[in-house]
Parts: sequence; structure tokens; C-alpha cells
Amino acid sequence: MGVARVLVAVLVLICIFLREGRAATFTFVNRCTGTVWPGIQSNAGSSRLDPTGFVLPPGTSRAVPAPSGWSGRVWARTGCAQDASGKMVCATGDCGSGSLECDGQNAATPATLAEFTLAGGNGDDFYDVSLVDGYNLPILIQPAGDATGATTCAAAGCTADLNARCPSELRTEGGAGCRSACDAFGKPEYCCSGAYANPNTCRPTAYSQVFKSACPKSYSYAYDDPTSTFTCAGGRDYTITFCPVATPSVKSSGGPGSATAPPTGGLTPTLPGAGTGTGTGATPQMPRPGGGEQGVMLGDNSWLASLATGDASSAPPARLPLALRASPLAPLLLLLLGLLL
Repeated sequence: MGVARVLVAVLVLICIFLREGRAATFTFVNRCTGTVWPGIQSNAGSSRLDPTGFVLPPGTSRAVPAPSGWSGRVWARTGCAQDASGKMVCATGDCGSGSLECDGQNAATPATLAEFTLAGGNGDDFYDVSLVDGYNLPILIQPAGDATGATTCAAAGCTADLNARCPSELRTEGGAGCRSACDAFGKPEYCCSGAYANPNTCRPTAYSQVFKSACPKSYSYAYDDPTSTFTCAGGRDYTITFCPVATPSVKSSGGPGSATAPPTGGLTPTLPGAGTGTGTGATPQMPRPGGGEQGVMLGDNSWLASLATGDASSAPPARLPLALRASPLAPLLLLLLGLLL
């Protein structure tokens, strides 16, 4: 029986490594001065991530595992609250589900989108930040490890506050969002449709150039590929930061889950650029070493907690590789490993 147990354990390990060895973890970080409600939508054929929506108070982070081969988009909803019927509605980025989870539904425009294809062509990851559907918040994607080129495994995104420089004809939601020209006017030359549905005829417009000049590492229109698509070798983790540099005041109306408190313990210095704002937690703060949270130290000395609750006791054992910690079979694997020890 001892030999049989060893063989079963080895087979399970091999299967998990083959299936999920290149899995990634997305760490969402909120540096805005108010609460945001991230949404996640998987593309057709990709598995549903868990969760598909959650609350992220200012100064907190949350890790979400994704399997190899996953593709989809993530964004931030703002100004979320319950209406008279009890449904959750958001000022920007609303996915129309009426609840905290987006359950496969897309963001309403305007919304800044972070898009990913993990382990795509040649096993590489592809990612970008898109303003094609408009803009509501600054977003930065940072792959783990060092950058190797201008668009190869480098930081991508839009760190500018486009709402402050949005043309008046594109402004919406009282200045909380900036629509794309396609969304605002619906003309083929802005939407890259009809006779303009190819890169030769669909060219940058005055409106897309406003976006591009402010955010040169983001998609400003449908065929803005050369400087907007980023690539990493598969298997890396990614940090998605809302309001990474500019920290606009995000109005928080006390929506579902907004009572969740930021992790506590240790030193909690104010983030660079943070000021007094409105909404939940006007001064963003990030947990620092000593408070019991697990996380990683970034180059700017900020501390990213890897658990949204700050409860390190619920973390999987450190001896398991990331791919195994993200696996739903982790409890079974732990049992099998216990039998071997």
C-alpha cells in the first residue's frame, strides 16, 4: 500500500504541473482615494475566474489566481451603491449584473480596460491597457521581474488623469468618465468599422491622439498595436494597480462590501501623491512589514499584501509552488503529501 500511495501522489503532482504549471496570479491594488469595485470578464472559451467582482477599499490589495491559457479583461467600477430594489449599480464600469459579481458580463462604457491572454502564441503572455472603450480610472499593469524591452515584459498602462483633460464633448458622468469618440459619435472612422475596418484606412484621429499623448503605453483606437501590445514569457504574475501615480478622488457611495476595512497592523505610511478625498478611506494607505500580511516589496518601497483580508493564517503552505496553491486540488495534494511524510 505504501508504494501505491507514492505512485498516486507522484501522478497527481505530474498532472497538476502539466495542467497548471504556467498559471498566473493577478494582484489588484487600489491607490485611489476611494473604494473601487474591480470586475473580471473571461473571454469565450476561457474558464471563469473566482471571483468575477469584489470590493477593494483604498490602500488594499487582493490576489486572484488565473489558469494557464486564460484570456479576458479586468476593470474598476466606481461609485457603486444599491438602488431602491437592492440591485448594485455603479457610476462607471457597471457590468449590469446587479450584484458584486459580474458573472460574465462586460463593463459599460466608458471604462479603462486591462486585457490579458496568458500562454498564447508560443506560450507567451500578451497584455495591454485599452482606452478604446473610453476611460474612467488610471490603470497600470506590472509583470513580475525585470523588463526586457520597450514592449517586452514591461509596465503597460495609463497613469494620467484623462478625466481632467477630457474634451467637453466626450465628458460624461459629471466628469467621472471620458468616452471614446466611437462611443460618443458612432462614426465608422472613429469605430474602425465599415470602410474603415482595416489598419490602412482606420488611422489616428484628433480624439485618439488626445488619449495617446497622455497615455502612450495604452491602446487609443482599434489598430493602435505597435506601441500598445506587451509580451512576456508565460508563467509570470501581474500586478494591476488602480490610480498608480495620479490619485483622483473616487466618490464612494457606500456600496455593497464597502465596509470592508483595509488590512491593519505595522506601519501604514501614506502613499506618495495621496491627499484628502471623498469616500471610504480618504487617505490611501498600504500595509507594511510587521503587520502579519504576506506580500512583496516593490521597487518604490510600497508593500503589496497578497491577502485581501490580511489573514496570513488562511494562506496555503509556503512549501507548495504557486501553481499548486492556485489549484482546486490543493487540499487533496496536501493530504497525499502528508501520507508521504
